[in-house]
Amino acid sequence: MAIDNSQHLVFDHALIRRYDQPGPRYTSYPTAPHFGEDFDEKALQAALNDSNASGRPLSLYFHIPFCEHLCFYCACTKVVTRHHEWGTPYVAHLDQEMALTREHIDGRRPVDQLHFGGGTPTFLRRGDIAFLLDSIGKHFHLLPDDQGEYGIEIDPRALEPGTLRLLRDFGFNRISIGVQDLDAAVQKAVHREQSFALTASIIDEARQLGFRSVSLDLIYGLPLQTPESFAQTLEAVLTLRPDRLSVFNYAHLPDRFPPQKRILDTDIPSPDMKLRILAESIATLQQAGYLYIGMDHFALPDDELAIAQREGSLYRNFQGYSTHAGTDLLAFGMSAIAMVGTTYSQTIKDLDTWGATLDSGHLPVERGLRLSAEDLLRRHIITRLICDFSLDFNALNRQFSLEFHQHFAAILPALKAMSNDGLLQINAHALTVTPQGRLLIRHICMAFDAYLAQKTVHYSRVI
Repeated sequence: MAIDNSQHLVFDHALIRRYDQPGPRYTSYPTAPHFGEDFDEKALQAALNDSNASGRPLSLYFHIPFCEHLCFYCACTKVVTRHHEWGTPYVAHLDQEMALTREHIDGRRPVDQLHFGGGTPTFLRRGDIAFLLDSIGKHFHLLPDDQGEYGIEIDPRALEPGTLRLLRDFGFNRISIGVQDLDAAVQKAVHREQSFALTASIIDEARQLGFRSVSLDLIYGLPLQTPESFAQTLEAVLTLRPDRLSVFNYAHLPDRFPPQKRILDTDIPSPDMKLRILAESIATLQQAGYLYIGMDHFALPDDELAIAQREGSLYRNFQGYSTHAGTDLLAFGMSAIAMVGTTYSQTIKDLDTWGATLDSGHLPVERGLRLSAEDLLRRHIITRLICDFSLDFNALNRQFSLEFHQHFAAILPALKAMSNDGLLQINAHALTVTPQGRLLIRHICMAFDAYLAQKTVHYSRVI
């Protein structure tokens, strides 16, 4: 169902304070904490083999874990080192992983989407990147002429001259840059010092080379931030006119992510101050012409994400919002998560064990999950809510051969309560998230999550 993006996001302080509780980010459903070790290499091989019958296009994700510097806020799976030579055996192992995967995947299936994430993908030296790109082209059928969505995360502080041109010549057409905050005191407090001039120069080079999309990441709630300082950061960032902007909430979970212990609790903005930063940022972005896509993401009206959302074809996977649904996601590198058919699988998180497993001729599967029919139903609902802010019951009933109000009778009271509070509207035919409910979409999705009560997981707050 296409959505009407003419409605602006409405920031309702009272509603947000009431519903701002911990919850999943729903890059998948079921979420990763519910994956099990009973899903092994043979299970992945079977899923890969079965997927060929569908002829679905492929999406490829490569996790490059290395970082030169430790950012104190970071919750990513990473290896902090200045030894750039470690990239050489890593990309050799990626080639092995692709070769083992290709034994089970039809190589004629087109690659609609390609993403390098991390860590810091541009930590790799240019020669290692060239080797990896050649390996990808050897193993998979890549699309010509910018027909695919090929993106990479860039750290301007770790980018060799000529690397952007190498990536563009290969077919990459999107870059994502972590900015987080431009205030010098905040940058020092989180151990990520990156000048505006450096960021601007990389964006300028990318646009000159013909990259068609630039996305920037900001984080609100970092130590020493104030509404005034973050407003200055946002004002400077908007002069760069990025196609997409992500404004993430900093989740301070030092017991779960040890690097965060270096951030002083007393330096973190109060909850009320964080809400003020977010409210003012949303107002500024909407005034500048950006549309709220959902889940922290904003885009210009002519961006492909905004177009896909208007057309009802927006999708979300482990890399975030995407215009390419209906693909099998293959994932390479330590800790990477794949989505093949009706399965999820995650590779081994330890670098040495991951490499040793590949050297022994085995796919390095650590855990995974086979989705049940009920999982698939609830995943569909959560995905459409996150992407469309609406749910057509008649279409859902036809697709899954059910009657919504009967099947979900147990959660109707919760939906009714949210309707009474103004988060959503629900009737016999549809559920529609209101402009003031869109920021709380994670909370609405939680009503459909059958796993929340089964396992104790520490999630960040939804706002």
